[in-house]
Amino acid sequence: MRSLSPGVTLISLAALVALWAAAAAISADPSVLPGPRAVLSVIAEEAARGALWHHTAATLRRVALAFALAMAVGGALGLAMGASAAFNRWAEPWVTVLLNLPALVVIVLCYLWIGLNETAAVIAVALNKAALVTVTIREGVRALDRGVGEMAIVYRMSPIARLRHVVWPQLGPFVAACTRTGLAVIWKIVLVVEFLGRSDGVGFQIHLYFQLFDTAHVLAYALTFVAVMLFVEYALVQSWERRASAWRHA
Repeated sequence: MRSLSPGVTLISLAALVALWAAAAAISADPSVLPGPRAVLSVIAEEAARGALWHHTAATLRRVALAFALAMAVGGALGLAMGASAAFNRWAEPWVTVLLNLPALVVIVLCYLWIGLNETAAVIAVALNKAALVTVTIREGVRALDRGVGEMAIVYRMSPIARLRHVVWPQLGPFVAACTRTGLAVIWKIVLVVEFLGRSDGVGFQIHLYFQLFDTAHVLAYALTFVAVMLFVEYALVQSWERRASAWRHA
Protein backbone atom coordinates (compact mmCIF):
# COMPACT_ATOMS: atom_id res chain seq x y z
CA MET A 1 0.00 0.00 0.00
CA ARG A 2 1.42 3.38 -0.99
CA SER A 3 1.44 6.13 1.61
CA LEU A 4 -0.01 9.55 0.93
CA SER A 5 2.30 12.19 -0.49
CA PRO A 6 3.22 15.09 1.82
CA GLY A 7 1.12 17.46 -0.32
CA VAL A 8 -2.01 15.36 0.02
CA THR A 9 -1.42 15.01 3.77
CA LEU A 10 -1.06 18.77 4.25
CA ILE A 11 -4.14 19.53 2.15
CA SER A 12 -6.17 16.97 4.11
CA LEU A 13 -5.07 18.45 7.46
CA ALA A 14 -5.78 21.97 6.17
CA ALA A 15 -9.30 20.87 5.23
CA LEU A 16 -9.78 19.53 8.75
CA VAL A 17 -8.67 22.87 10.24
CA ALA A 18 -11.01 24.73 7.86
CA LEU A 19 -13.90 22.51 8.97
CA TRP A 20 -13.03 23.25 12.60
CA ALA A 21 -12.93 27.00 11.92
CA ALA A 22 -16.31 26.83 10.18
CA ALA A 23 -17.86 24.89 13.07
CA ALA A 24 -16.46 27.42 15.56
CA ALA A 25 -17.88 30.31 13.54
CA ILE A 26 -21.31 28.65 13.38
CA SER A 27 -21.39 27.93 17.12
CA ALA A 28 -20.24 31.51 17.88
CA ASP A 29 -19.44 30.46 21.47
CA PRO A 30 -15.68 30.28 22.28
CA SER A 31 -16.42 28.66 25.62
CA VAL A 32 -17.88 25.66 23.77
CA LEU A 33 -15.75 25.52 20.61
CA PRO A 34 -12.94 28.06 20.28
CA GLY A 35 -11.55 28.57 16.80
CA PRO A 36 -8.06 27.63 15.58
CA ARG A 37 -6.72 31.16 16.17
CA ALA A 38 -7.84 31.19 19.81
CA VAL A 39 -6.33 27.77 20.47
CA LEU A 40 -3.06 28.75 18.77
CA SER A 41 -2.93 31.80 21.02
CA VAL A 42 -3.26 29.57 24.10
CA ILE A 43 -0.55 27.23 22.77
CA ALA A 44 1.79 30.21 22.30
CA GLU A 45 1.08 31.46 25.83
CA GLU A 46 1.63 28.05 27.43
CA ALA A 47 4.82 27.52 25.43
CA ALA A 48 6.14 30.96 26.40
CA ARG A 49 5.80 30.25 30.11
CA GLY A 50 7.29 26.75 29.72
CA ALA A 51 4.29 24.74 30.94
CA LEU A 52 3.56 23.24 27.52
CA TRP A 53 7.09 21.84 27.12
CA HIS A 54 7.21 20.49 30.68
CA HIS A 55 3.93 18.58 30.48
CA THR A 56 4.49 17.36 26.92
CA ALA A 57 7.93 16.03 27.87
CA ALA A 58 6.45 14.22 30.90
CA THR A 59 3.87 12.50 28.71
CA LEU A 60 6.44 11.61 26.05
CA ARG A 61 8.65 10.03 28.72
CA ARG A 62 5.80 7.81 29.92
CA VAL A 63 4.88 6.90 26.35
CA ALA A 64 8.48 5.89 25.57
CA LEU A 65 8.91 3.82 28.75
CA ALA A 66 5.55 2.05 28.43
CA PHE A 67 6.13 1.39 24.73
CA ALA A 68 9.59 -0.10 25.33
CA LEU A 69 8.28 -2.32 28.16
CA ALA A 70 5.26 -3.48 26.16
CA MET A 71 7.35 -4.30 23.09
CA ALA A 72 9.97 -6.19 25.13
CA VAL A 73 7.50 -8.29 27.16
CA GLY A 74 4.98 -8.77 24.36
CA GLY A 75 7.70 -9.54 21.81
CA ALA A 76 9.32 -12.20 24.01
CA LEU A 77 5.96 -13.84 24.76
CA GLY A 78 4.94 -13.70 21.10
CA LEU A 79 8.16 -15.38 19.99
CA ALA A 80 7.75 -18.11 22.61
CA MET A 81 4.07 -18.71 21.81
CA GLY A 82 4.70 -18.79 18.08
CA ALA A 83 7.60 -21.22 18.40
CA SER A 84 5.99 -23.60 20.93
CA ALA A 85 2.46 -24.95 20.50
CA ALA A 86 2.49 -26.31 24.06
CA PHE A 87 3.47 -22.97 25.57
CA ASN A 88 0.86 -21.24 23.39
CA ARG A 89 -1.91 -23.49 24.76
CA TRP A 90 -1.01 -22.59 28.34
CA ALA A 91 -0.39 -18.88 27.79
CA GLU A 92 -3.21 -18.06 25.36
CA PRO A 93 -5.97 -17.83 28.04
CA TRP A 94 -3.87 -15.30 29.96
CA VAL A 95 -3.30 -13.23 26.84
CA THR A 96 -7.00 -13.38 25.98
CA VAL A 97 -7.91 -12.11 29.45
CA LEU A 98 -5.50 -9.17 29.08
CA LEU A 99 -6.84 -8.40 25.59
CA ASN A 100 -10.39 -8.13 26.90
CA LEU A 101 -9.70 -6.46 30.27
CA PRO A 102 -10.74 -2.80 30.07
CA ALA A 103 -7.84 -0.36 30.20
CA LEU A 104 -9.54 1.62 32.96
CA VAL A 105 -9.70 -1.46 35.20
CA VAL A 106 -5.98 -2.17 34.68
CA ILE A 107 -5.07 1.45 35.47
CA VAL A 108 -7.17 1.58 38.65
CA LEU A 109 -5.84 -1.78 39.89
CA CYS A 110 -2.22 -0.76 39.28
CA TYR A 111 -2.77 2.46 41.21
CA LEU A 112 -4.43 0.54 44.06
CA TRP A 113 -1.78 -2.20 44.23
CA ILE A 114 1.39 -0.24 43.44
CA GLY A 115 0.44 3.29 44.42
CA LEU A 116 0.01 6.64 42.70
CA ASN A 117 3.51 6.72 41.25
CA GLU A 118 5.43 6.53 37.97
CA THR A 119 5.97 2.78 38.23
CA ALA A 120 2.24 2.10 38.42
CA ALA A 121 1.54 4.49 35.55
CA VAL A 122 4.06 2.89 33.20
CA ILE A 123 3.15 -0.70 34.10
CA ALA A 124 -0.58 0.01 33.65
CA VAL A 125 -0.02 1.35 30.15
CA ALA A 126 2.41 -1.41 29.18
CA LEU A 127 0.03 -4.16 30.33
CA ASN A 128 -2.74 -2.75 28.16
CA LYS A 129 -0.52 -2.94 25.08
CA ALA A 130 1.65 -6.02 25.74
CA ALA A 131 -1.13 -8.51 24.93
CA LEU A 132 -1.71 -7.01 21.48
CA VAL A 133 2.03 -7.09 20.77
CA THR A 134 2.12 -10.74 21.85
CA VAL A 135 -0.65 -11.76 19.47
CA THR A 136 0.84 -9.86 16.52
CA ILE A 137 4.36 -11.25 16.99
CA ARG A 138 2.99 -14.76 17.52
CA GLU A 139 1.20 -14.61 14.18
CA GLY A 140 4.39 -13.27 12.60
CA VAL A 141 6.37 -16.26 13.90
CA ARG A 142 3.71 -18.64 12.61
CA ALA A 143 3.90 -17.00 9.19
CA LEU A 144 7.66 -17.54 8.84
CA ASP A 145 8.65 -19.54 5.77
CA ARG A 146 9.95 -22.80 7.23
CA GLY A 147 11.54 -23.77 3.92
CA VAL A 148 13.77 -20.71 3.93
CA GLY A 149 14.74 -21.43 7.53
CA GLU A 150 15.66 -25.02 6.69
CA MET A 151 17.71 -23.83 3.71
CA ALA A 152 19.64 -21.48 6.00
CA ILE A 153 20.46 -24.43 8.26
CA VAL A 154 21.59 -26.52 5.28
CA TYR A 155 23.95 -23.71 4.25
CA ARG A 156 25.21 -23.61 7.85
CA MET A 157 24.37 -19.99 8.49
CA SER A 158 25.15 -18.86 12.02
CA PRO A 159 22.21 -18.11 14.38
CA ILE A 160 22.95 -14.39 14.13
CA ALA A 161 23.05 -14.54 10.32
CA ARG A 162 19.76 -16.49 10.25
CA LEU A 163 18.17 -13.92 12.55
CA ARG A 164 19.41 -11.02 10.41
CA HIS A 165 18.83 -12.39 6.91
CA VAL A 166 16.00 -14.93 7.33
CA VAL A 167 13.89 -14.23 10.42
CA TRP A 168 14.02 -10.44 10.72
CA PRO A 169 13.04 -9.60 7.10
CA GLN A 170 9.92 -11.74 7.50
CA LEU A 171 9.13 -10.63 11.04
CA GLY A 172 9.96 -6.95 10.45
CA PRO A 173 6.54 -5.96 9.02
CA PHE A 174 4.81 -7.47 12.05
CA VAL A 175 7.09 -5.53 14.40
CA ALA A 176 6.41 -2.38 12.37
CA ALA A 177 2.67 -2.97 12.71
CA CYS A 178 3.08 -3.36 16.49
CA THR A 179 5.05 -0.13 16.60
CA ARG A 180 2.48 1.83 14.62
CA THR A 181 -0.60 0.60 16.48
CA GLY A 182 1.28 0.57 19.78
CA LEU A 183 2.16 4.24 19.72
CA ALA A 184 -1.38 5.16 18.65
CA VAL A 185 -2.90 3.20 21.55
CA ILE A 186 -0.29 3.88 24.24
CA TRP A 187 -0.33 7.66 24.14
CA LYS A 188 -4.12 7.68 24.53
CA ILE A 189 -3.90 5.36 27.56
CA VAL A 190 -1.10 7.48 29.02
CA LEU A 191 -3.44 10.49 28.97
CA VAL A 192 -6.03 8.49 30.93
CA VAL A 193 -3.36 7.42 33.43
CA GLU A 194 -2.32 11.05 33.90
CA PHE A 195 -5.95 12.17 34.08
CA LEU A 196 -6.60 9.78 36.96
CA GLY A 197 -3.47 9.89 39.05
CA ARG A 198 -0.48 11.99 38.02
CA SER A 199 0.56 15.54 38.90
CA ASP A 200 2.00 16.45 35.50
CA GLY A 201 1.63 15.56 31.83
CA VAL A 202 -0.84 16.40 29.10
CA GLY A 203 -3.56 14.24 30.68
CA PHE A 204 -3.15 16.06 34.01
CA GLN A 205 -3.50 19.43 32.27
CA ILE A 206 -6.60 18.28 30.41
CA HIS A 207 -8.08 17.17 33.75
CA LEU A 208 -7.23 20.54 35.31
CA TYR A 209 -8.80 22.63 32.57
CA PHE A 210 -11.77 20.27 32.30
CA GLN A 211 -12.56 21.14 35.91
CA LEU A 212 -12.31 24.82 34.98
CA PHE A 213 -14.51 24.32 31.88
CA ASP A 214 -11.71 25.85 29.78
CA THR A 215 -12.16 24.29 26.34
CA ALA A 216 -9.40 26.32 24.71
CA HIS A 217 -6.72 25.02 27.07
CA VAL A 218 -8.03 21.44 26.77
CA LEU A 219 -7.76 21.66 22.97
CA ALA A 220 -4.38 23.38 23.16
CA TYR A 221 -2.76 20.58 25.13
CA ALA A 222 -4.55 17.81 23.26
CA LEU A 223 -3.69 19.16 19.81
CA THR A 224 -0.08 19.81 20.77
CA PHE A 225 0.41 16.18 21.62
CA VAL A 226 -1.52 15.08 18.54
CA ALA A 227 0.92 17.15 16.49
CA VAL A 228 3.88 15.46 18.19
CA MET A 229 2.49 12.00 17.48
CA LEU A 230 1.71 12.94 13.87
CA PHE A 231 5.36 13.89 13.47
CA VAL A 232 6.46 10.56 14.95
CA GLU A 233 4.01 8.70 12.68
CA TYR A 234 4.92 10.36 9.39
CA ALA A 235 8.60 11.11 9.96
CA LEU A 236 9.68 7.95 11.77
CA VAL A 237 7.19 5.08 11.90
CA GLN A 238 5.93 5.12 8.31
CA SER A 239 9.45 5.48 6.96
CA TRP A 240 10.66 2.50 8.97
CA GLU A 241 7.56 0.48 8.04
CA ARG A 242 8.27 1.02 4.32
CA ARG A 243 11.87 -0.12 4.75
CA ALA A 244 10.78 -3.18 6.77
CA SER A 245 8.34 -4.22 4.04
CA ALA A 246 10.48 -3.26 1.02
CA TRP A 247 11.80 -6.80 0.50
CA ARG A 248 8.27 -8.04 -0.27
CA HIS A 249 8.10 -5.77 -3.33
CA ALA A 250 11.68 -6.25 -4.51
